Amino acid sequence: MTDKKGWGSTVMGWFIVKDGASSASAEGDPSYRPFSDVAADTPAAGKNPAAGAAAAPPQPELNVFTTKPPDAPGGKVDFDKVYEAAGIDAAERERITRTLQLLDSLPAETPEPTKKQIVQASLNAFGVPIDKIIETGAEQLQTLEAYIRTGASDTEKVSAEADTRIKQFEEEIVRLRTVVQQRIDEQNAVIASCNAKKLEVQKVLEFFGQEAVARVVRDSPKLHEPPAS
Repeated sequence: MTDKKGWGSTVMGWFIVKDGASSASAEGDPSYRPFSDVAADTPAAGKNPAAGAAAAPPQPELNVFTTKPPDAPGGKVDFDKVYEAAGIDAAERERITRTLQLLDSLPAETPEPTKKQIVQASLNAFGVPIDKIIETGAEQLQTLEAYIRTGASDTEKVSAEADTRIKQFEEEIVRLRTVVQQRIDEQNAVIASCNAKKLEVQKVLEFFGQEAVARVVRDSPKLHEPPAS
């Protein structure tokens, strides 16, 4: 590979840099999209996408890890452990690091052909095989892309499981609110019915008079005097 044109297709889109761009950061790249943006465009389970809009198929996972890659708590990635999980040893990684340090040490105004000659001459002087560096670099890109896809797949699973649980909780909330409202309605009906019956009985007691009722209530072991209002 002697130029940047077509590199994306050459290595399955692992590159961030686009044709004609000399350098880029993830956030500065036109193709970069946080997972939240991608998820926002993905229809929720059970919902139809907007008319005419097709949901992008998920990218297949890359089977490059020989051991389980590390988690990234708080979004912090332990790149050495990620590379180790893909079988890229420390010596191979060190070649890439030293080559990058050499590139960064060159003045920014140095023409690209001159940079290439200097770097290649330095690597040849130390007996470092350039093809091996290229292979390791491409393997690192492949590993990082695989790590992104693995994380995206796990995040999608967690999101789907959370959506299912949230739906269950929402249904349970609706059910509980219905139960509570039914109980309130029943209690209100009981109050109305009992008060109507109290009025009927009260008619009898009022017939005998307040003093007689008060005396019987006071003297009866079965009755409790109502509190004074």
